[in-house]
Amino acid sequence: MECENEPECFDVIVIGGGPIGSTAARYAKLNGVSRVLMIEENSQVGIPVQCAGLLSVAALRESEVEPDDSFVLNSVIGADVYPPSGVRMQIKGKETMAYVVSRSAFDQKLAEMAEKSGVEIRLKTKAIGMKRGADPKKRTAVSDSKDNLKSADNLEMMTPKSNAPAQKKDVIDAEFEEQDGWILTVASSGVTQKMFSKIIIAADGANGRAAGWAGLLPCEKLLSGIQVDAEYESMDSDFVEVFVGSVAPGFFAWTIPMSDKSSRIGLAIDRDCAKKYSNDEKKANAKSFLTEFLARPEVAAKIKSEPMNLTAGNIPIGPMKKTYAEGFMVVGDAAGQCKPISGGGIYPGAVAAKIAGKVAAQAVLSNNFSEKKMSEYEKLWKKELKREFDIGMMAHGRREKMGDADMNAIFAELNDPEILAIINEYGDMDHPSVLIQKLMLSKHSWKMMKVFGAFLKSLI
Repeated sequence: MECENEPECFDVIVIGGGPIGSTAARYAKLNGVSRVLMIEENSQVGIPVQCAGLLSVAALRESEVEPDDSFVLNSVIGADVYPPSGVRMQIKGKETMAYVVSRSAFDQKLAEMAEKSGVEIRLKTKAIGMKRGADPKKRTAVSDSKDNLKSADNLEMMTPKSNAPAQKKDVIDAEFEEQDGWILTVASSGVTQKMFSKIIIAADGANGRAAGWAGLLPCEKLLSGIQVDAEYESMDSDFVEVFVGSVAPGFFAWTIPMSDKSSRIGLAIDRDCAKKYSNDEKKANAKSFLTEFLARPEVAAKIKSEPMNLTAGNIPIGPMKKTYAEGFMVVGDAAGQCKPISGGGIYPGAVAAKIAGKVAAQAVLSNNFSEKKMSEYEKLWKKELKREFDIGMMAHGRREKMGDADMNAIFAELNDPEILAIINEYGDMDHPSVLIQKLMLSKHSWKMMKVFGAFLKSLI
């Protein structure tokens, strides 16, 4: 699409240069869209980092990236899980289950893939508003028509609905009634400018605003996450450590080994749950809980340096009820497409991003940007992801109500050699429903029902 006058025109604009935005833009381009623009508000893709940087094998596969030393720091085969009792439960896979990555390097790799496919990328370009608007080319045509009307004595211009000559009012009304796409306002290097696009894909993260501009409601909940790096003596750098219970209300704390001598140490909390464990509401925040976690004897004894590289961010869970509008789709964290049990967003986000890119291409090639056409995106991503999201949100709801005694009871039941064998065989970071069904169909189903009650029964 070419435009002679401002604003610049594109077929598809993707807001957000993270891995999900890069994937959506790349798939739009690969599926036949002529001009795709991806904008990123920061000066460099992948910075600042707002992620624990632990990606499942499936997340890399879905992102179409092979693990290599350019972004992979370590690989892990399992997790040592600690309930409040401190009794370790070890989950061990047969092979690599996840990769510890440099998220900045990973994000940049995905952006390079998008750029090589033909996507135009603009950094330091922040979306600050958008509204429905007319294609500038049509506005130019309408303006020319009005000029012609002024100068022509006997203009005979036929309307689509009749054989009667068009009146000046018909042409003028067309200028204001036509809303062919989106007028996006961006700020870049202190300059505000407007862009036009038939389709906008919002991949602007958990704190993104584009979906709100399109009239869509936010996801169900935002968890607060925080993390630091430190020299840390892991028991085994092939395993992450996970701590559940009041140490991180509503979610969990973690140590993720980057090497034998250093780890990422962090946690996420559900702020509503956290208030139950703090006498001072002002201290019911992720930073306060991290400070307490770092001071725990079993953690503090392994820390061999001052913590550094503090990062913080929100984890959205419970996808938006509606993720599309006319000429508009929302993907990834911006849509709440994170796994409620683990908080991971790359795998589900990549699944949704590829679908969004394909639907955008179909819309452009068929010149159909209707809300009905955009709804195909939601139908397709829900077909792939909705079940796991629903199960995850039920699990999160259960987790919200559990105290430390409940956690201890559950892990005491799970920490059984036969049950652990099933967990090790069928555990899947991205599809927990598979494991749950296997447990419920095993000879230990009565024990699982006793532990999880109606929650598990609803999944069968």
